[in-house]
Amino acid sequence: MAKHTHTLYYNFTGGIISPGHLLELLTIATAAQATHVRFGLRQQLLLDIPEKHLSQFKQDCVSQQIHLSNTPNIISSYAAAGIFIQNSWLSEGIYKDVFDLFDYTPQLKINICDSKQTFVPLFTGHINWISSPYLHYWHLYVRIPGSQQLFSWPELIYTNNIAAVSKLAETLLSNDTLPETLYTLVKQTLPYISRVKEKELDLPAFHLPYYEGFNKYDNNYWLGIYRRDEYFSIPFLKDVCAICLETRTGQLYTTPWKSLIIKNIDVIHRPLWDYVLGKHAINVRHAANELNWQVEDDCEDGLILKRHIIRYFDTEDVRTYGLCFSVRVQRPASLFGTVVIKKQENKHGSKLKYMQRYDILYTADYNANSSQLLLYREGVSKEHLGPYIVALCKAFYEQKSEADVLQNYVTEQQSLISITVPERQVYQCRQCFTVYDEMTGDVEQQVTPGTLFTALPADYCCSVCASPLDEFVAINEGALSV
Repeated sequence: MAKHTHTLYYNFTGGIISPGHLLELLTIATAAQATHVRFGLRQQLLLDIPEKHLSQFKQDCVSQQIHLSNTPNIISSYAAAGIFIQNSWLSEGIYKDVFDLFDYTPQLKINICDSKQTFVPLFTGHINWISSPYLHYWHLYVRIPGSQQLFSWPELIYTNNIAAVSKLAETLLSNDTLPETLYTLVKQTLPYISRVKEKELDLPAFHLPYYEGFNKYDNNYWLGIYRRDEYFSIPFLKDVCAICLETRTGQLYTTPWKSLIIKNIDVIHRPLWDYVLGKHAINVRHAANELNWQVEDDCEDGLILKRHIIRYFDTEDVRTYGLCFSVRVQRPASLFGTVVIKKQENKHGSKLKYMQRYDILYTADYNANSSQLLLYREGVSKEHLGPYIVALCKAFYEQKSEADVLQNYVTEQQSLISITVPERQVYQCRQCFTVYDEMTGDVEQQVTPGTLFTALPADYCCSVCASPLDEFVAINEGALSV
């Protein structure tokens, strides 16, 4: 049977969307009878175009200089800048400078990320650039296509060389160059600015920030929009673009969680966004245990499996903070997740759903950025996935609780209390309890701050009762009479 729709891709480099450009694309899609679009794991746009309108849609895109994609998108943590990342040298301007360096279309997956964030996966690309503590210098981790093994580049590389090194590495990897020789060949072929890498990456512990709804930052809001079925209606997105153009909001952002983020929403413009969300009945407060999932693009079976497990989570009231889950149904993929549900190959050729089995895996030390997967349960039926995954979640928290954080805190506080800190000494009048403090002096009697008690003139007297100096006694500040 012929396919009635075709899924086409459009890459937004780094996840940055121009509202005007998106509106043009949505208008062309509407003319082709498309009603919804989706966002992918690599921050790209997926359009389902009916077969009978496909040719005209492509022609209209060409006429508007809209270039559809058949290559992986460059993804980045740009969307997280300013809202999930603080005090980083990797600013929005530097991201754009890096994107502008790419004068070719990458054929492999490239990730460009800030090392201080846990919102965007770091190592799901083939060529993974991650910021170092040094201004304009980057770590590089290369993953051979079809493999989960990461090769750590021995040097830190300067920003201006990112695209050139990526291009040469791509060429060498396409010729089946081994990781062990990749560095040597690039170093011999391409001069680039580098510095010594003193140590490997020190990554923050994974937690997924809540990326949905209205959120205050600085004097503005940002808005995150997630769709349970992954579908965003075209009329809704057209209204989003209209508000952005009207309020001069220059950029939208897609995320690897298939959601949309709008930043810099002025307080006076919030009613516009409330109106559009209400008009299209958009819910922006889903449970956190529904937002921390990665499902392959264009995979309805994966979404069904996700919904099935989440329903079990809700019933059991399961805590999933610090974890994320991925579903691999269609093919081997480098999905991000501490817990992986992987569909087994059907060796018997049966099409019966109840015969399907799944493997449950988890990353070493529950590190979301680890490429090492460990088998937890094998050949599990769909009905038993929920209980097993809940047990795995509990094991994660048991491991996290092995170190008694509360007891360690109490011990630290007690040790601090036991440390004797010498108290500061002041001088108090025995008659009226007025205090002479060497730090503040006695301005009314022309005694400057910092004057020692022993340096006071012989005729100095109490500023309240006029008692002479010999009526003052030394006393610790904490034992003052009242």
